[in-house]
Amino acid sequence: MKICRVIGTVVGTVHQHDFDALTLLLCQPLTAEGKRRGKTLIAADRVQAGVGDKVLVLSEGNGCRQLWGVDLEAPLSIRSAVVGIIDEVSITEDAGR
Repeated sequence: MKICRVIGTVVGTVHQHDFDALTLLLCQPLTAEGKRRGKTLIAADRVQAGVGDKVLVLSEGNGCRQLWGVDLEAPLSIRSAVVGIIDEVSITEDAGR
């Protein structure tokens, strides 16, 4: 899972059928402190997030299969999904121990 900020939406007139009726969001990974980290990614929206929202992104194929109820043998084009909108991140002093 990654903490990200939604920085845009992705629109395509031609796409894989797995993306039918889904909103695709352009997400910038962040550190726990809110600083940019790594390359942007595209994630399918499961929680009606919008531009500017801080979100939790599941970026792993098997987890997406479970969210969409797809059998392990069946193909699924979705690898990343926004699974939560983050209100606040708290870091305790003991977190690194």
